[in-house]
Amino acid sequence: MDFTPPAGLEGWEKWGADEPYEDMAGPFFFQRTPQGVVSAFKVEPKHLNGGNAIHGGMLMTFADYALFTIALDELNDTHAVTIALNGEFTAAGPSTGIVYASGEVVRETGSMIFVRGTINADDARTGPTLLSFSGIVKKLKKRS
Repeated sequence: MDFTPPAGLEGWEKWGADEPYEDMAGPFFFQRTPQGVVSAFKVEPKHLNGGNAIHGGMLMTFADYALFTIALDELNDTHAVTIALNGEFTAAGPSTGIVYASGEVVRETGSMIFVRGTINADDARTGPTLLSFSGIVKKLKKRS
């Protein structure tokens, strides 16, 4: 599978080398900006539902990915898992173009990172909001 960022996302990074589900669902990419990490994917026919809009499950999958990119600095190469993910759909997703996720870390404890964000069409922060989300990422202890 080709993981070269599509037109419009040149220079963006792919997360890790082995993320089979995310690669199949996306692929997804991210980029550090002065306002924080932004994630993105190019909408393809495989992402659409029967109404020709982005499938809600796809948006939730992308939100789960975004939890980790938003919390990238707090993770410090630590393995982690999602223990909560909430989403509120606010608009139908477009059948073409690029969709973005951005947000912020609300709080970090010793083992948990609380994140909130939005998924927007067309522009990372000013495009139409498709989904507002929040979640909790739990850092895992290293196995001996």
